[in-house]
Amino acid sequence: MTRAAKPERGSSSAASLAPATPPNGSAGAASFLGVFRYSGRGFRLVWETHRGLTIAMALLTVVAGLLPGLVAWVGKLIVDSVVHHDHEAAIRWVVLEGIVVTVLAAAQRGLSLTQSLLRALLSQKVNVVILEKALELDLPHFEDPNTYDAMTKARREASQRPLSLVQRTFGVIQNGLSLVTFGGILLAFSPWAVLVLAVAGLPAFFAEARFSNEAFRLFTWRTPETRQRAYYETAIAREDFAKETQLYGLGPLFLERYTTTFEKLYQEDRALTMKRSFWGWALGLLSTIAFYGAYAWTALAAVAGDITLGEMTMYVMVFRQGQSAFSSILSAVGGMYEDNLYLSNLYEFLETPSAVRSGSATVGAKPGDGLRFESVAFRYPGAEADAIKDVSFHLAPGEKLALVGENGSGKTTLIKLLTRLYAPTGGRILLDGTDLLDWDLDTLRGRIGVIFQDFVRYQLAAGENVGVGDVARIDDRAAWEVAADKGMAHPILSTLPQGYDTQLGRWFGNGRELSLGQWQKVALSRAFMRTNADILVLDEPTASMDADAEAHIFDHFRSNTENQMAVLISHRFSTVRMADHIVVLSDGRVVEQGSHDELMAEDGVYARLFSLQAEGYR
Repeated sequence: MTRAAKPERGSSSAASLAPATPPNGSAGAASFLGVFRYSGRGFRLVWETHRGLTIAMALLTVVAGLLPGLVAWVGKLIVDSVVHHDHEAAIRWVVLEGIVVTVLAAAQRGLSLTQSLLRALLSQKVNVVILEKALELDLPHFEDPNTYDAMTKARREASQRPLSLVQRTFGVIQNGLSLVTFGGILLAFSPWAVLVLAVAGLPAFFAEARFSNEAFRLFTWRTPETRQRAYYETAIAREDFAKETQLYGLGPLFLERYTTTFEKLYQEDRALTMKRSFWGWALGLLSTIAFYGAYAWTALAAVAGDITLGEMTMYVMVFRQGQSAFSSILSAVGGMYEDNLYLSNLYEFLETPSAVRSGSATVGAKPGDGLRFESVAFRYPGAEADAIKDVSFHLAPGEKLALVGENGSGKTTLIKLLTRLYAPTGGRILLDGTDLLDWDLDTLRGRIGVIFQDFVRYQLAAGENVGVGDVARIDDRAAWEVAADKGMAHPILSTLPQGYDTQLGRWFGNGRELSLGQWQKVALSRAFMRTNADILVLDEPTASMDADAEAHIFDHFRSNTENQMAVLISHRFSTVRMADHIVVLSDGRVVEQGSHDELMAEDGVYARLFSLQAEGYR
């Protein structure tokens, strides 16, 4: 029996995992304007980060935009007062200019302060938003390189781009206000001066917009190479890689690849930077020529007596500052375009379809029915064949099930389906008569305690390393000790220098490292933190222990789980034979199932594997 609709609720197709295609240079003017659709969202993000600082930045922007025109006008009055030998007026205007300049400096300093504070707050907020999104994703997302690339691109630039967008927008407002005052002053001299002021900066603006787009495309295309560099760096510098990196002499190889990747990226950066610098300088000459043309124009007008010396000084200052303001506006618009390009990475990642958790059941339709797999099939996104095919079995309350099979036979995939890290692409899994997809996910996972072979060694205190098994009671010291006792970790943790408060791992100060076997007992203890769990899953968590130690642990485990269902994966048949029911997998299919005695009597795959392993101990 299969249900086509169900998998859509808990898993995503490979296509849905891929991020949207970023804007590129081929889309033309429509693409250029369309990119600005992220501006409103960027503003909203800054506003939500701190409204008071955003308002302060807006007000200071207005002040900083209006005062430069006033400074130029007062400067003109000073020069004219000097020319007319009006000492009293000269002093009065100098004092006024000093006050205005002081206020302008204070406004600019205030802008710098508000921007610095907002930058720190916004960086934290954006990173939290990205991490919150990561918590919403399914395991298939984390196993998909496209999602990793999208997350990497979002995290690398998005924390600074929203504030940059707001700063540049406010800069446009500030320079726009200055430009209005400058334009009003220049109109009194000649409307042509205003036109020259505007046109001279346009070529540089279009060149900068083009190079911003090229820089973004370069950034987007090479994200995988950037992640590769980060991986090589990790392999050289991280303690959990250090043993093999040194023993196998991998350090020079990884360093060479790290350097080679850098050289490739550097050459691309160098080419773009040189083009950007050359054209910026070349087109900037137009602005320089325009300024000195206006300078000569006003100088000749002053010589001819058409304007006063003070007016000449004012017009030259206004043209220079107006030219700077206009160039700043065009540069800011180009920068806003670039900011929007990078913000597209953030919002495209945030729009990645999240895990659909629509189930709401907290009680099964048939309490006490246990766990049932009914013709379950599963295919990994992008794979050409099923990893699991037509798997069926029933585990009653209190029973112990063992999964047996060669590596790659599908054992761990079944566990991921049971814990709803994946959803079946065929068939269904029932707990107490209700499909796992219909269960409330938190309720379902609260009923399951699982320890994987590749369990995490958390760089936390010893007690918290046990407590992570039930995050709601992670600080419950009494629960730590009870769980550690059941998991056989209490004798280890209680004798550490600070007992359960001892820092484990070497990443932080005064950390103590445990042996792999000791870590496995800590991981096993986590399963016992979930006192309400009626399904316990052990996916080869004792693989590094000898046969006697593993047998002792599972004897202890069985005595502590008499009323709970347990699923065990182990390659040691001396342990497997303790199970009430054994399922033998091969190439994702169930080839045999039954008790140890029944399977030995069948003299099939299980009996052959058991005999081969037993022969090795003789």
